[in-house]
Amino acid sequence: MSGSLLRDARKIVVTGGAGFLGRHVIAELVRRGARESSLVIPRSATQDLRSAAVCQDLVKDADLVLHLAARVGGIGFNQKYPGELFYDNAAMGLHLIEASRIAKVKKFVMTGTICAYPRHTPVPFREEDLWNGYPEETNAPYGVAKKALMVMLQSYRAQYDFNGVYLLPVNLYGPHDNFDLENSHVIPALIRKCLEAKDRGASEVVLWGDGSPTREFLYVEDAARAIVMATENYQSSEPVNLGSAEEISIRDLAELIKRKTDFSGAVRWDTSRPNGQERRKLDVSRAEKFFGFRSQVSFDQGLEQTIRWWKENRKT
Repeated sequence: MSGSLLRDARKIVVTGGAGFLGRHVIAELVRRGARESSLVIPRSATQDLRSAAVCQDLVKDADLVLHLAARVGGIGFNQKYPGELFYDNAAMGLHLIEASRIAKVKKFVMTGTICAYPRHTPVPFREEDLWNGYPEETNAPYGVAKKALMVMLQSYRAQYDFNGVYLLPVNLYGPHDNFDLENSHVIPALIRKCLEAKDRGASEVVLWGDGSPTREFLYVEDAARAIVMATENYQSSEPVNLGSAEEISIRDLAELIKRKTDFSGAVRWDTSRPNGQERRKLDVSRAEKFFGFRSQVSFDQGLEQTIRWWKENRKT
C-alpha cells in the first residue's frame, strides 16, 4: 500500500479510533494524506465488534482496516477478568478479519501485544521467539487471544492472499492515556497516584510488586507514526515489534515520576502483589529495516508531556 492509496481510499475503518492510540493514528493518517471524509470510526456503544453481522456491515466497501480496538488493562484487571479478556479480544479480531476477507479489503493492519511473548523470552525480544514458551500467567489469556489472530492473518494470507499485517507495540504512554486506577497501565497509574498523594499531603504511595521488573515504553505519537508507516510500506505476514529499545526498571520509573511530579513522599512496595513479567525489551530492527521506523520522542520528554496533559485535564 502506498501513500497515494491512503489518499485515494474511499473508506478507511479504524477500530478504536476514538481511543488513546486511535486518536493519534487518525491524526497521523490525515497528516499523511488520508481524507477525513474517508475515515470511519466505530463506537462500542453502538457497534459491538464481537458481532459478525456488525463487522460485516462496518467493513463493506472499505479499502483499508486498521484494527486497534482491544479490551485491555493492567495486572490487576487481567487477573480479575481473564475470561472476558480472552473472549472479547478473540471475538473482535476473528469476526473483523473474516468480514474484511469477504469484503475484499485491500489491507488489514492489526496491533497485537507483547504480552504474547513467552514469560522467559531472552532480552531483547525477537519476533522469532514468540512461540518459544507460554506467556506470563497474569496476562496470558489476553496475549494468547491476540497471538491467535496473528496466526489467522498468516493463514488467510497463505490461503486467500489476504494482505494482513500484525504489529507488536510495546507499552504505550502519552496524552489521552487511561488514568483510571481500576484498569490503567503503570505510567498513568504512577502519575495519578503521585499527584493525588501530593495534593493530599500523603507520606507515601503504595505500588505493586518489588519494583525489580523492567519495561520498555513507546510514546503514543511515535507508535501512531509506526503504524501508519507500516500501513503504507509493509507487505508481509511476519510480525513486527514496535518500540523504543530503551529499558527501565519499575523502581527507577517510580523515582523518576516522583521527581517529575514533585511528590516528596516515600514509595512502599506491596510484595504480596505480583510483579508480572521480569523483563521486557524489544529488538526493533525489523521495523527499521522494512519500513524505516525509529522512535523520535525521548522518554524524558514524553513523560513530561504526559504529566502536563494529565495536570491540565484531570478533574480536581
